[in-house]
Amino acid sequence: MSMNFGTKDGILIRTMTVEDYKQIRTSDVYEGVPLMTCFGQEMIDIAEASKELFDAFHISLIEKGNCLVAIDEMDNGCVVGLVLAHETVPRDLEQQRLRINEMPESPLKRIMRFDNEALLKANFFEHYDVSKLLYSHITQVAASMRGKGIGSRLAAALMELGRSKGYPLMTAACSSFYSARQKEALGMECVYSQAYADYKDANGDVVFNPPAPHTHQRLLAIKL
Repeated sequence: MSMNFGTKDGILIRTMTVEDYKQIRTSDVYEGVPLMTCFGQEMIDIAEASKELFDAFHISLIEKGNCLVAIDEMDNGCVVGLVLAHETVPRDLEQQRLRINEMPESPLKRIMRFDNEALLKANFFEHYDVSKLLYSHITQVAASMRGKGIGSRLAAALMELGRSKGYPLMTAACSSFYSARQKEALGMECVYSQAYADYKDANGDVVFNPPAPHTHQRLLAIKL
């Protein structure tokens, strides 16, 4: 059943449906994500080649009812923002690590490995003594609608959704300076931080060089 989190300035926040997702191009979900931009066209090509896998993953999250969408009611119900989120339990991180190890080398594998390593180091489950949590996987707002507080509204609504479902904790891994600042303003605390300049491969080369002001990945959490 759909949950409505209110309308402001013509923008409605509610739980996301598969029909909503059909409005969105797969590549748009990750548009502007700092780590994705490091690899330019190569990353875009991988995303397009893996479209079916990405879509299947995203739809599986939506069907569980933990994803939200921002709808512009003054523009024929156009989707202008979204947050994809899912439940995570301790065994998920190790299972994810094993799956990543089996992937062929690619920019996508490097990003996924980096995220997984950071989540393991943050160790949210032990840090907060919880057995499950709601993980905010990605928040995206249409470029033309940024700066209007939609991202903050989506994050706040996800907290409300998490509380209603009995999650004790909500977490997020923010590769963007702006995303981290936005979530910290809502009360989320930084549990772990990794500087991109210090993350190097076996040859000692820096793996990620996103544009300023994106200098760190920050893992944030808030008790619900």
